[in-house]
Amino acid sequence: MMHRFSRSTFSCGLILWTCVLGHVIAQSHKAVVFMHGIFGSTKESTMLESFIKQVHPDTPFYSIALYQRFSSLVPMWKQVEAIKKEVEGIMSNHTNGIHLICFSQGGLICRGILSTTQHNVDTFIALSSPLAGQYGDTSYLRHFFPNFLKSELYRVLYTKTGQDISIGNYWKDPHHLENYQKYSNFLAPLNNDTYTPQINDYKKNFLRLSRIVLIGGPDDGVITPWESSHFAFYDTNEKVVEFEQQRYFLEDSFGLKTLFSEGKIKIYVIPGVQHVHWHSNRTVFNSAILPWLI
Repeated sequence: MMHRFSRSTFSCGLILWTCVLGHVIAQSHKAVVFMHGIFGSTKESTMLESFIKQVHPDTPFYSIALYQRFSSLVPMWKQVEAIKKEVEGIMSNHTNGIHLICFSQGGLICRGILSTTQHNVDTFIALSSPLAGQYGDTSYLRHFFPNFLKSELYRVLYTKTGQDISIGNYWKDPHHLENYQKYSNFLAPLNNDTYTPQINDYKKNFLRLSRIVLIGGPDDGVITPWESSHFAFYDTNEKVVEFEQQRYFLEDSFGLKTLFSEGKIKIYVIPGVQHVHWHSNRTVFNSAILPWLI
């Protein structure tokens, strides 16, 4: 059948095509979801959202409003389960994929989601997150445990009660790894530092990522060691062992080695940035975040 088009038909078609093209362009940038850190809130994303909107005005932006402030101390798996439902709702509305930008403790929340969901996350950007664990005296810890040194905190955090606090779920004392393996019910299973029957599913889901961007720096002042933001961590002498030498990398426990071999891991070391400024620093945004919001 031959289709004939009058001038009016062509004009209507042109208008329709223009509308469709405009819609496609408007949807060209993937949605961004921001996850705040410990004691944080949606306010942490204010500057970041502003930066993104200045460059990509069409980008849908979501800031997770769950478990803000002191409620961020709730156990990690409980947070993951609730936040995962919200993120899944966002993913279902953006079938072309989303980007996750996750700050500090939020990076571990996002890891939990990425490991337990058949997600459509394109890029996972971890902003100064203790991905390999935390072991250090910081203002955060001194606020709650003023009478304990980091070397003594295992007595509190490596108990059933201690695991009811989010910090306890990713506290990794290199001098008490047996206690860590016994009690850590979040980080240890995720890293396969202790056996979990779900590890194959964690790996399969994690490998759905197109890219991981790891951002941290020596002047952070909170994440200890700061290299934990790059999946590195202390040995028993508190010497930092790079992530390529970590057991979970060498054994490819949850897919890190596979992603690295495929060139899907981007690492940024940025000096001069204190912990609370990662999400509001324009240099960090321009150099390490913006290039991957595609």
